Amino acid sequence: MERNVGLKNPALGSLKPDAWLPTTKKEVEARGWDYLDVIIFSGDAYVDHPSFGAAVIGRVLEAQLLNVAIVPQPDWRGDHRDFTKLGVPRLFFAIAPGAMDSMVNHYTANKRLRSDDAYTPDNRAGMRPDYPSIVYAKILKQLYPNVPVVLGGIEASMRRLAHYDYWQDRLRPGILADSPADLLVYGMGEKPIIELVRLLKKGVPFKNLTTIPQTAYITEKPTISPGDISLFSFEECRRDKLKQAKNFRIIEEESNKIIASKIVQNAGNKTIVVNPPYPPTTTAELDSWYDLPYTRLPHPKYKGKAIAAFEMIKFSVTIHRGCFGGCAFCTISTHQGKHISSRSKDSILAEIEKITQSTDFKGYVSDLGGPSANMYGMWKNDESICLHCKKPSCIFPKICKNLIIDFSPLLELYKSAKNVKGIKKIFVGSGVRYDLLLKMGGKELINASARQYCEALIRHHVSGRLKIAPEHTEKRVLDLMRKPNFGIFEGFKTLFEKINSDYKLNEQIVPYFISSHPGCTAEDMAELAVKTKKMNFHLEQVQDFTPTPMTLATEMFYTGINPYTLEKVYCARSLAEKQEQRQFFFWYLPEYRQKITQILRYLKRNDLLNRLLSK
Repeated sequence: MERNVGLKNPALGSLKPDAWLPTTKKEVEARGWDYLDVIIFSGDAYVDHPSFGAAVIGRVLEAQLLNVAIVPQPDWRGDHRDFTKLGVPRLFFAIAPGAMDSMVNHYTANKRLRSDDAYTPDNRAGMRPDYPSIVYAKILKQLYPNVPVVLGGIEASMRRLAHYDYWQDRLRPGILADSPADLLVYGMGEKPIIELVRLLKKGVPFKNLTTIPQTAYITEKPTISPGDISLFSFEECRRDKLKQAKNFRIIEEESNKIIASKIVQNAGNKTIVVNPPYPPTTTAELDSWYDLPYTRLPHPKYKGKAIAAFEMIKFSVTIHRGCFGGCAFCTISTHQGKHISSRSKDSILAEIEKITQSTDFKGYVSDLGGPSANMYGMWKNDESICLHCKKPSCIFPKICKNLIIDFSPLLELYKSAKNVKGIKKIFVGSGVRYDLLLKMGGKELINASARQYCEALIRHHVSGRLKIAPEHTEKRVLDLMRKPNFGIFEGFKTLFEKINSDYKLNEQIVPYFISSHPGCTAEDMAELAVKTKKMNFHLEQVQDFTPTPMTLATEMFYTGINPYTLEKVYCARSLAEKQEQRQFFFWYLPEYRQKITQILRYLKRNDLLNRLLSK
């Protein structure tokens, strides 16, 4: 049967059912296939769009000339018929547990069960288990003990070594100690999965696939070579939080290196082995994955049902991967890496042209961005300097002198995108790193580029409200967050308002803030409230810190220790402490006035009380 890999799809309104990867036995048979090479079990609904990991891996495998099927949101209860309906694959089962960690998807920061799921048709809750990486793998191994299972996705990636689980409030071993999967792929999975398939096609037995970069496996007899790093064991870390903190620094630093070491950690009588990551993805590689024939639509089986996560990104375009911000609470750099990999302008414009073919497209691209809005095309002046660099951030506490900050490629992209036929407006919905715009290191070319970028962004690409994430106002907290001084945000706000005034615009800044981050006290939150009140903000976009596996902030929350200084860090742990901090966001609401007054009087901060609540 002839493949359509690499061919352009027709107008999106005239797609045939076989434009999607098959999800049922009937769809497999309609393609004339009498076998499958790989079957992917996904915790999300099947949306054939490059923003959904299962779809990307499915298309990448298809491009290797494999017969691939996806089983979205299989029923893990009952007789497990969803796990048997497509039979046994020739190569392996793959598990893509979802675009979000299942526990973040299921529970709020206060550990309350959510009533909806944005990655499920009609927001229906309960369509995936807690920890599908474990549950799906156990079912598959029970049914087919001799068929290899490959585990990927952010849930597996962020749990590959001993990690704190906020929802169970305990340290857990690397997920391979609980999931019987044969191999774990961490980070963005295209390169490892392509190499895995190449070796299998050569006839290498699956059990011998122990050297693929960016993979992890569990073994009773690890091969330790000079240069490998042995962490404190899971049991040692469970007994001593200081050892867990020391482990984390090693893990994060090795994750940020281009030339990194293999990491091993004992858990019980077995050892988890984590191979070093691949070098940063090239533009050609990234283009090849984004240029695959995605329909950019949910599978037809969901006809008449809305998938909220898809509706949010259906007319958006990812222009790069990676983030060199290194924010303490964020999983992006740990999962995607700190090095920026940018798509070519031609690839991005081709995707925009494809969007214009959609029958319900009205001419507005909702986002031209990625992990950040304005890191596209940025790389290093001397790559050799970066080969062994282990710093988690290229811009904190100061901007690296080796980082090329030039917005010219992004400005050229905006200009070309606006000229695509059928485009009325290109919006930027991703968060903007304003510290790249105001800390320029004295280079006139970069300063001019930054000014041009600010004007272009604010004049032409803001949909009335611009997302900015200062996260806090107090330097001590910001330092623990790895975020810039609040004065830089104030400077950007002044620039934003001047451009609005110069061009007679009426746009708003929407700042994001976090409460209860490690190191943050109620007094810090009161200072935040006073400073944002002075700037005439009534905050809307706020959140209580949620510890997610394998971030610096989570390690500080669990251990009470800063892994980089080994100093103790205060953390708001109880629900009462968290609520006490959160209410300062809403000082302007009458129902919080009495409690805020009590807290500030207890802290003997009548000065803050007068500034915050006086008329």
